[in-house]
Amino acid sequence: MAGALNEALTALASGGPGPRLPVHIAAPDIRRWMDGNAARGAWSFAARVPGPHVCVVALTHGNEIGGAVVLDRWLRHELRPVAGRLSLIFANLDAYARFDAQDPTASRFLEQDLNRVWDPEMLDGAGRSAELRRARVLRPLLDSADVVLDLHSMLWPADPLLLVGAPGSEGLAMTLGEPGLVVSDPGHEAGRRLIDYAAEAGQRGVLLEAGNHWERETVALMERVARRMLGICGVLPAMAAPIGPPARLARVTQAVTARGADFAFTRPFRGGEVIAAAGTLIATDGGAEIRTPHENCLLVMPNLRTAPGLTAVRFAEFVE
Repeated sequence: MAGALNEALTALASGGPGPRLPVHIAAPDIRRWMDGNAARGAWSFAARVPGPHVCVVALTHGNEIGGAVVLDRWLRHELRPVAGRLSLIFANLDAYARFDAQDPTASRFLEQDLNRVWDPEMLDGAGRSAELRRARVLRPLLDSADVVLDLHSMLWPADPLLLVGAPGSEGLAMTLGEPGLVVSDPGHEAGRRLIDYAAEAGQRGVLLEAGNHWERETVALMERVARRMLGICGVLPAMAAPIGPPARLARVTQAVTARGADFAFTRPFRGGEVIAAAGTLIATDGGAEIRTPHENCLLVMPNLRTAPGLTAVRFAEFVE
């Protein structure tokens, strides 16, 4: 990781504002795509040949702009399916409209995390927020999907990975071959993700965590994985499989939710680290000690500056 980014993240994790986080990609101007043809900010194209409906979603979080770069490029190049239906969705438009490269973490959402509202009871309920309104607009299109690919990136240092919300999506994620880690994860205490909603509907849902926010390599991985997904589903011509060892599967055994404002890791762990010994102390939460529950414990996306009620880290074990 570049020294400037490392310095900024270290300062952020310690509670200080730190130096400005570097942004190495430009946020695309998506005003031309705002009207959509399926919903506001959502475009859907059907081929004459039948096939599955695949939704590729960007901007679930308004500051994770890499997916918007990919979808903007595909729309400008008039990418169209050879079979089935392809839908390209810019999700949290209002949060993205506030993205500022001088303060790039501030526009993740407006009122609540759009990736924690996908509970049918919440969607059908009386709750009101910018994100709930947007989810309700997108819901009919997403309900018609066979496969949902949700494009994300990460603030804290971590190896790229694919997340699935149910075992039924594990095979599809493993077939992608890149990134080399697939994590099966039942979700967050704070709310249901889009891939959880897809799984409940009998769809296959995959969430890509493609690497650090605002990096060119992250955008490149997003585009490769999304393009390969469309090839596997037959919506576009197939791509060659990536060169390298087969992907590994891990299943989450425990999600650690922060309870106090003083939750602190014993050191700044990197996502993808494997802690060999069971019972290793990795964090404290008030008077509680957080220890690894088993040997060879995979740390999934430690949140180095968490808050009460949010997931601080997930523990997982490999499935050999």
